[in-house]
Amino acid sequence: MATNPVLITLHIQLEPLQLDPPIWRRIRVSGDCTLRKLHHFIQAAMGWSSCHLHEFSLGEQRFMPPDLDFPEPGVLDDRKHKLRRLLKQADRLRYLYDFGDRWQHVIAVEAVEPAEVEGTWCEVLAGARACPPEDIGGVPGYQGFLESISQRPLDEDGRAALEWVGGSFDAELFDHRAANASVQRICNNLWG
Repeated sequence: MATNPVLITLHIQLEPLQLDPPIWRRIRVSGDCTLRKLHHFIQAAMGWSSCHLHEFSLGEQRFMPPDLDFPEPGVLDDRKHKLRRLLKQADRLRYLYDFGDRWQHVIAVEAVEPAEVEGTWCEVLAGARACPPEDIGGVPGYQGFLESISQRPLDEDGRAALEWVGGSFDAELFDHRAANASVQRICNNLWG
């Protein structure tokens, strides 16, 4: 039985109880998108580099890439679950990225609307603030990093921290055009 195509608007916020001001993205994605593809879209929209494991959870259900060597009972394959079958308006989904740093994202379903096109598609609608650098040490490491680079003049720790992330970092920067271009590359390359 065919299902009518839908577009789903998602608000994705990083560590909503710990980071203030908030770091967030709003994306619109087709209902045909799998959780695995959503992982790639989140990575691109946030600015992560997808170099760590991830997991989605919806209620008691957990979804992640299968580990054939160490299968976890009850964990579902994120490649096999499409958003249109999982989510409805006002649902909340959790997305954990990097099991070491434990970056928790809360994903709120803001709208589910009929669409005229089928297939997997995504666009970044809006966002705020830069994503923390990879391997920074989670929320405490990121807060320490921001503190060390905000001191004027920069001490040795601040200079070393900036050098570690490539020379500069603006926590307030969100480049909407670059985020959307990253998401579009995934759409065009048929990842996930």
